[in-house]
Amino acid sequence: MATTVAVAAVAMIMLAVLGGRALPDRTGPPVEQLVVERTVLSPSTIELTLRNTGPDAVQIAQVFVNDVYVGFTGAVQPLGRLATDTVRLDYPWQDGHPYVVSMLTSSGAVIEHEIPAAVQTPTADGDLLALMVLLGTYVGIIPVALGMMFLPVLRRAGRPLVRVLLALTVGLLAFLAVDAAVEGFDLAGRTGGAFGGPLLVFLGGALAFLALTAVDRLLQNRSSENDGGQPDGRRLALMIATGIGLHNLGEGLAIGSAYAVGELALGAALVVGFALHNTTEGLAVVTPLTRLQPSLGRLLGLGLLAGAPAIIGAAIGVTVNNGALASLLLGVGVGAIVQVVMQITPGLRDQAGRVLGLPVVGGLSAGVVIMYATGLLVSA
Repeated sequence: MATTVAVAAVAMIMLAVLGGRALPDRTGPPVEQLVVERTVLSPSTIELTLRNTGPDAVQIAQVFVNDVYVGFTGAVQPLGRLATDTVRLDYPWQDGHPYVVSMLTSSGAVIEHEIPAAVQTPTADGDLLALMVLLGTYVGIIPVALGMMFLPVLRRAGRPLVRVLLALTVGLLAFLAVDAAVEGFDLAGRTGGAFGGPLLVFLGGALAFLALTAVDRLLQNRSSENDGGQPDGRRLALMIATGIGLHNLGEGLAIGSAYAVGELALGAALVVGFALHNTTEGLAVVTPLTRLQPSLGRLLGLGLLAGAPAIIGAAIGVTVNNGALASLLLGVGVGAIVQVVMQITPGLRDQAGRVLGLPVVGGLSAGVVIMYATGLLVSA
């Protein structure tokens, strides 16, 4: 077997080195593709971070802003495939005005980039990071904590109502997964496919699903040794908090990125909208704990695990602002939520072994409707 693998490896190397030489030269014009990964606006300067997503090298020859020729620095050498460089334009832009940047390549192709409304890019200093911490706390930790405060109310519920609440949790999480996937695909489409485009969402989802499955198996084995194989609500709550935390990481990343480019209006409406939207996440975390007596420390840990990643995501988003990274992390959130939903589903069965009874369908529908309705209040 080792010999077969070695022979296959040598053959692949030879094909990579010599295969291209055996092919005829390509005819026709070069295929030039550039994607603007980041736009930074400072007084009288527009800075574009470019990445070549095409097969051929690209050389920037001239740059126009709204059909006016402007001088630029950077991108002196041709950009090879997946190479990146920064172009700085000397242009006295005005706040709030739209601009179209046209880049003329050495072959005569024109690549355009639109700035819908010019806004000065905030400087990533201590004050900005402190603002992201505050915003992440508002939209992540506080709402989740508020939702977890309903645990005493949930404890008074009987088994049928607990099934409905678990179905409600599945509806909430399913909506979050679909919402994150749609946003991830949208962001991936703007990257020009340099690192796989929409495949990044699937990659992040698969990695998160497999990682959480491994963690769940480890926790399940430990709990089986301690309680004789009975279902462990603490383990399920931990998995739900982890899944929601990974989702909030992607959500915080989107918030930070939107603020960095001036698309996020900070205000009471945003805070209230996210508070109502994410409070249901805290409810989902504590639903498996209705028949247990968790300590205050455990509850605090679950709340931080579910909500604090929003702070980390916001800090990354406002400083890095990379569409490919955002797509990957949103995919991670999707994969985590799918794995958690699979963990909750067995708890939805009634005495006859059915999952989709009328109460469960009602709970699922209510969860989706609640997340949709509260999502309309978020003005991000």
